[in-house]
Amino acid sequence: MASFEPATGDGPQPPATAAREAEVRTAYEGMLQIRRLVNGPAGTAVPAPWERSRMARAVALVLEAAGIPPSAVDARGARTRTGYRVAAGASGAATVEVAWLGPPGGGAAGEERERLTACAAALEPLGWGCLLYRGPRGRRFLEVEAPR
Repeated sequence: MASFEPATGDGPQPPATAAREAEVRTAYEGMLQIRRLVNGPAGTAVPAPWERSRMARAVALVLEAAGIPPSAVDARGARTRTGYRVAAGASGAATVEVAWLGPPGGGAAGEERERLTACAAALEPLGWGCLLYRGPRGRRFLEVEAPR
């Protein structure tokens, strides 16, 4: 049996099945339980140490559990679906970036402000700090970091 991996937006489209939904729900509840066990009084309000060391994975899990669609790519690396993409940030291991991407001409650029705001709304209650930036070519992205 393969281990569960949340969708980062850089792989194939995850299957829209009850089994996948159950895997996501189980992983998310497990993340919250780990937070309760290791974070003391802060409980679920801040990321656990394992999340800080695997930020892209943890952020992708929160977004997928919130029902926000991930982007997807085909075998050649071409975008096939509009959604979030989580990747290492420019600041190295201390941040991840969440972008809203899609196939050429698919309208992702017009949706990005609203959709990235929704991503931040899913992440911030769980202790992730989110700042919306405008990057190269005017495209917006979220820089996500764990609290210090």
